[in-house]
Amino acid sequence: MFFSVVVPTYNRLPILTKCLQAIENQQFPQDSIVAGYEVIVVDDGSTDGTWDWLTENIENFPHIKPFRQDNSGPAAARNLGLEQAIGDTIVFIDSDLVVTETFLQSHAEGLRRGQQQLGHDRLFTYGAVINTSNFDDPTSEPYKLTDFSAAYFATGNVAIPRRWLEEVGLFDTRFRQYGWEDLELGVRLKKLGLKLVKCPEAAGYHWNPPFGLDRLPAAIDREIQRARTGVLFYQKHPTWEVRLMVQMTPLHWLLWGILSLGGRLNERTLSGLLQRLIDRGQPRLASEISRIFLNWYNVKAVYAAYNEAKRSGNAFRVK
Repeated sequence: MFFSVVVPTYNRLPILTKCLQAIENQQFPQDSIVAGYEVIVVDDGSTDGTWDWLTENIENFPHIKPFRQDNSGPAAARNLGLEQAIGDTIVFIDSDLVVTETFLQSHAEGLRRGQQQLGHDRLFTYGAVINTSNFDDPTSEPYKLTDFSAAYFATGNVAIPRRWLEEVGLFDTRFRQYGWEDLELGVRLKKLGLKLVKCPEAAGYHWNPPFGLDRLPAAIDREIQRARTGVLFYQKHPTWEVRLMVQMTPLHWLLWGILSLGGRLNERTLSGLLQRLIDRGQPRLASEISRIFLNWYNVKAVYAAYNEAKRSGNAFRVK
């Protein structure tokens, strides 16, 4: 088993350095089934000096092969990584994920265990993703209930035989904005009959800066982007399951509308409460409260994008 670890990145240089150092420090037992690995880093048009840092430090990271492209989104970046990869097994992680020394070995064991149990390799492993705001020591964060994910195929931490990605047709590069490009590919993988094998031993620690009011404009923008790509997701797979995933249901409209008091609870009216919680050392609680109005922004935006697509005649044109 030879791993190609594909890491797309955009303007994340500080945490990217920790991400790449952690992948470089992988340890394997003498009887490991891992024959080797490479790390394909795709700079998606960063403007923070990422490419200069990669080229200047390449000799310190013998497993890394850097590539760059004009800013085209994570789907295109991952596809470029796959085009350049030589491994028979692909690992996707995000560039703000810091892994343990046994990360790749754990994925290898999970894949082998799954093949033995199922009797075939029509599967992929899904490692644990633990959220942390501890930049100095991200892997010290314990697993929390809020770290649970029910996603089928999320590229924050997965390992999959390469041939299934090639058979399903790689990522759809029309997903240029934030969100859904990996879960959309997951829908196609599920139709091929691939099974998800949980592999919590392959742990990755997803770094997020501590919550602050200054982060809310970018968070709102991400929700609006995610709504637009959610409509594209639904156009490709017009099912009730996808509608639930992208929050395009009357239930979501009613739920977040009521909880946000029709949008009256928002980043302006709740700023005082959120700041007090932050000042008292409870930024995580402040972040969870902000999800109320962020979800309301998302639901409104997904319906707006869907109605716009219908007016322009683009709805359901994609099959």
